[in-house]
Parts: sequence; C-alpha cells; structure tokens
Amino acid sequence: MLSPIDVLREEIIARLAAFDRREVPPAGGILRAAVTVCVLEDAARVPYTILIKRAPRGRNPGQWALPGGRLDDGERPVEAALRELAEETGVTGVEVAGLLDDYVTDSGFVITPVVAFGGRQEPVPDPREVASVHEVPLERFLAPGVPRWKGEVLQMPLGPSMVIHAPTGAILWQFAEVALRGREQRVFDVPQPHWTRT
Repeated sequence: MLSPIDVLREEIIARLAAFDRREVPPAGGILRAAVTVCVLEDAARVPYTILIKRAPRGRNPGQWALPGGRLDDGERPVEAALRELAEETGVTGVEVAGLLDDYVTDSGFVITPVVAFGGRQEPVPDPREVASVHEVPLERFLAPGVPRWKGEVLQMPLGPSMVIHAPTGAILWQFAEVALRGREQRVFDVPQPHWTRT
C-alpha cells in the first residue's frame, strides 16, 4: 500500500504529464533561467517545498525565490534547475515530476520551472547566494486566501512575513493549481511588481 506522499507523487506526475505545457522556443538573445519547486518530506512524512531568501548582495538581493538561476552554456533547463538546487540548498538526488509553463520576466529572462521530489533531506543554504531556506507545507498553498490580489498584484501569503509576488508567486500559484489541485491555470500574464524587475 502506498503512503500518502507516494500517492501525492503519482498524482502530481500524472497531472504534469497531462498538462499542455507552454514552452518558449530557443532563440538567440533570450536569457534563460530555471528554478525547482522541490517537494521534500519532514520526519512525519508531511510534504513541504522550500523557498529561499536571497543573500543581501548579488542578483535580487533579499527577495524570496525558488532555488534556481541562469543556464550555463549548453545546459538544458532541467540540468540547470537541479544544479542550482544542489548549489544553493545542498538538496540532491531528486526525482523530476514534470515541468510547468515557461514564465517570461519583465527583465527579459525565460524561467523554466521544474517540479521535483527529494524525499527526506535537510536543506542547507549556501551563504554566498542564500540568506536562509524556509519550509512551506504543501497544505499552505491550498489554504483560504491563497492566492490573494492587491489590485492587479498577485500575492501568495505562505507564512508569517512571507508574501511572494511574481515571478516566483506566479510559478507557485500555477504549481498549486496544476500539480496540487489538478486544474488548468496559466500565469504568463500575471504582472510583476516593479521591485522584482532586477
């Protein structure tokens, strides 16, 4: 008999396989990045995903984000997402469940979100890039008031003092709708607040 997290993994893999993902085709001059929505489990096998708070220096200082970054030359999005996950949090040996829609940022990046399962691991932030790593139980994505809107601005309130905006908030909203709820949801037109456009 499958455990609840094994059932969840199978459901998410099936939902992402059935999802008609929108991909921005490769083209010269496009800046590419990839992130991982990594599902881990705590000691009681309760599933959660990790968010990072970026270090106070470098690109997007102090912002909430998913582990991820730019593709190296010749690197594919899944390879980049998993490399960045390992570099920034120490999480390795994950199983890729599928991909969500590419998200085009206002700063000209195409972000490919990869959904993966990593079992029971203890994320450890790389202090050169990450100030802290935070666990967000998957049930939080399904809570009343998530997401919420302030005018045209999407907000994902995922914990005390943790309100996530696009592009990360848009990716997490699509993850919640497509992977967790099994619904169709596009987020390419979700606007970014000005402070996330660096």
